[in-house]
Amino acid sequence: MDRLVYTAMTGARHVMEQQATVSNNLANATTTGFRSQLDTFRAVPVVSEGLPTRAFVVDSTVGSDFRSGPMETTGRALDIAIRDQGWIAVQSADGSEAYTRNGSLKITENGILQTTSGQTIIGDGGPIAIPPDTKIAIASDGTVSVVNDNFEPGPSNVLGRIKLVNPDVNGLLRGDDGLFRQADGTPAQNDPNVRVVDGVLEGSNVNPVESMVNMISLARQFEMQMSLMKNAENNAAKATQILALS
Repeated sequence: MDRLVYTAMTGARHVMEQQATVSNNLANATTTGFRSQLDTFRAVPVVSEGLPTRAFVVDSTVGSDFRSGPMETTGRALDIAIRDQGWIAVQSADGSEAYTRNGSLKITENGILQTTSGQTIIGDGGPIAIPPDTKIAIASDGTVSVVNDNFEPGPSNVLGRIKLVNPDVNGLLRGDDGLFRQADGTPAQNDPNVRVVDGVLEGSNVNPVESMVNMISLARQFEMQMSLMKNAENNAAKATQILALS
């Protein structure tokens, strides 16, 4: 009887945690460059002085879905998307190096190139500063150049190159800020094979229909676990009545 209670109780708890994950994926269905999170259930035996007859359910985070999202043409000079595999290196809030697929960029009041989320883009020599009154262009290898924003044509000036990396996805961990970092904490090396496309943004790889179906399935699983706990309670009550009669 108690084995059923262990399984149903922990199953209901972790179904709710998986619902939170699916809800987060749905909330980011339109977030640029978002990678959906994956979860799964696994059984863990209860370790105690008695016999190992009980087990409970644990929600195990498998990782993230690293498939590419759909490409959306914007025509904006500060919009870039990674072609195939690769990442854009940015500076997170704590100063560490992190990686994102969000190629929607902006120029701050101080002329620093950042993502629209506020992370500073890392260049080969540090942050990339954009001078005022210039037009920006980003090449396929991440090279950032500008020309004077006036009526007279002039030569372009190269300001730097965006750090593009392609580490092993099995060694990447998602942080609470939505950025990815290497599990060992070391910065990834530049990869000259990574290419970007300007005037294009990569959308989220979340499938809203699939996520909604998954949400309904999890709700039904939660109801099933609660029903099992109710049955366990009824069985215990019936057993108590029989023992009382005997």
